[in-house]
Amino acid sequence: MSAADLVVRPAEPADEARWRELWDGYTRFYEREPAEDITRHAWARILDPAAPVHAIVAQDVAGGVIGIANYVIQESTSALTPGCYLQDLYVDPAARARGTGRALIDWLWDETRARNWSSLSWNTKETNYRARALYDTYTLRSEFVRYALRNPLSD
Repeated sequence: MSAADLVVRPAEPADEARWRELWDGYTRFYEREPAEDITRHAWARILDPAAPVHAIVAQDVAGGVIGIANYVIQESTSALTPGCYLQDLYVDPAARARGTGRALIDWLWDETRARNWSSLSWNTKETNYRARALYDTYTLRSEFVRYALRNPLSD
């Protein structure tokens, strides 16, 4: 498969079943079990034009959707325009190492420039070496360390 065999586009309602399969794979990759209420809520926000949550899919012209990227447009106190936070990127394991992850990031980077968003950023696990090999081709990792407190009452 070459880049010419891929189409990256915004997610559509008809993508839900495949998006859910890939979302479940992503969730399990990060050692969580999918929760139907969270999945349903995420998909509803993706389809809501008023929500800041969006998704794109990479579609192999021969085999359907093989990758997803969910992103959030967020305001910043340190920029005049919002930034794009790539929250989730996942490619079907059977379709990896073919340029799908790069195609998804490239689409978002093009969109960032076209919409004049201030930045495109993302996080990954320190041990996600395969993804980091791709990410390192875009930029060096940030010097920032992420901290997160989870409210157990919200789960």
